[in-house]
Amino acid sequence: MALKTFIEAIRETLADEMRRDPSVIVLGEDVGKKGGVFLATDGLWAEFGDDRVIDTPLTESLIVGASIGASMNGLRPVAEIQFADFIFPAFNQILSEAARMRYRSNNGFGVPMTIRAPYGGGVHGALYHSQSVEAFFAHIPGLKIVIPSTPYDAKGLLRSSIRDDDPVLFFEHKKMYRSVRGDVPDTDYVVPLGRASVTREGSQVTVIAYGLMAHYALEAADVVSDEGISVEVVDLRTLRPLDRETVLHSVRKTGKCLVVYEDNRFGGYGAEVAAMVSEEAFDYLDGPVTRLAGPEVPGVPYNHALEDWFMINPEKIADAIRRLAAY
Repeated sequence: MALKTFIEAIRETLADEMRRDPSVIVLGEDVGKKGGVFLATDGLWAEFGDDRVIDTPLTESLIVGASIGASMNGLRPVAEIQFADFIFPAFNQILSEAARMRYRSNNGFGVPMTIRAPYGGGVHGALYHSQSVEAFFAHIPGLKIVIPSTPYDAKGLLRSSIRDDDPVLFFEHKKMYRSVRGDVPDTDYVVPLGRASVTREGSQVTVIAYGLMAHYALEAADVVSDEGISVEVVDLRTLRPLDRETVLHSVRKTGKCLVVYEDNRFGGYGAEVAAMVSEEAFDYLDGPVTRLAGPEVPGVPYNHALEDWFMINPEKIADAIRRLAAY
């Protein structure tokens, strides 16, 4: 067991899986000698060489398309998209090919590939380096969507993703790379896909979140606890498949549900969670299922004050908890 940052957990998992399985390769923009824009692949090229750590052109459709072909021919690619904001040129490859290959081949072919992409704001990255894009992909059957919030989960979930026989999108909140630390075992453990984690037990309000928002939800829960409000926090960890059982069990216990996500509110991932809770736990609710999300503007502003206005933070979550608890 050792204390690791989020990015260290990612980097070590990639190296461990490449040592364990020679079919695992890494490809993307600047992932080789440079080690990636965030240094997530730092040191991999020196150990594994050009054949397994492949620098690509600045062409996301090529990165994903080549990964699909490689995965159908015996390899397990881990493709890095430098920023999630740039993933859209590869959207057709992900939607029309990777997600549908098993279905359209009558289970004849799988696509065992992982796409890693840093997402999220709060880092002064402005419009093209701050987007939350998970809702676009969670809509698509055939994809698995993973968003860890701790170094422990990052390592266990990335292992599970690489070893999975179907395509996985693995989103990493860039603000957590070096700001979040936690104990990580040295053992070859996995965290199964599709299982949420109750990170704080409570009795009055359930807060459902993922990624950076899972940390902010815990901070907000600590604040309102001093005011006598008992909050249960559920960290989804995997958005698809969604752990319906854990979410519904928590909401049926507390009777109130707040869903927190960083993306725009309209059509965001939290809308699906809210709909599920409303449909399947209605008789247990003591208040409206509530969403707290980003404002309806096209992107995260560059200006610090406006960026703070856009971003969800612990104070905003605490205020939403108070309002829902008082309903």
